[in-house]
Amino acid sequence: MSGAPEETHQQRAIPDSQEFKYRLDFYYQQALVYLITLIIYTSIRGTIAWNHLPALGSDPILYIIALFALNAIVTLILNKIRDRKLIIAPDRLVFHHKYNNREIEFANIEWMYVGRERMVQTAGKYQVVVFKILKRRRLFRIRIGRYERADELLNELRRIAEGVPKIKRTPLRMKMAQLGKSGLRERIS
Repeated sequence: MSGAPEETHQQRAIPDSQEFKYRLDFYYQQALVYLITLIIYTSIRGTIAWNHLPALGSDPILYIIALFALNAIVTLILNKIRDRKLIIAPDRLVFHHKYNNREIEFANIEWMYVGRERMVQTAGKYQVVVFKILKRRRLFRIRIGRYERADELLNELRRIAEGVPKIKRTPLRMKMAQLGKSGLRERIS
């Protein structure tokens, strides 16, 4: 038995790394809105007696709002417990949450795209970073707006992208147009 305490993966810090915590403000707002809606609805329903509406205890709208509020609170608690972070070390990216770490070394990144995602706006940001690692078919997608200190994170990921091959992604409309043209050529010939 040694006197030194055991280190968990949460206690171990990667030297010269930067941590970007996953933002939970959306979950807080969602839970707050549903709780306020529940309080307002029950106060209005409790003070005004309508003969043609069911009693407050058997009101289905009350149960639906309560279910949404409960769902929002449980989601918030689970995300708070999960403690998601993106850690950028000098030689790798680490997707951290309470129970697991997923490390991706920069040498294993096949290509990286830093750009915009028109269809999804997260926390007022359209920026997205997409990259593919060797020996894996699926892509990794990092939505910048979902992390704290988004501008700093974007700058760090751009710095990483300078040392990795880049790929130019075509927007969905262009892909559909290209498919339409090729399909039209096949029909004509």
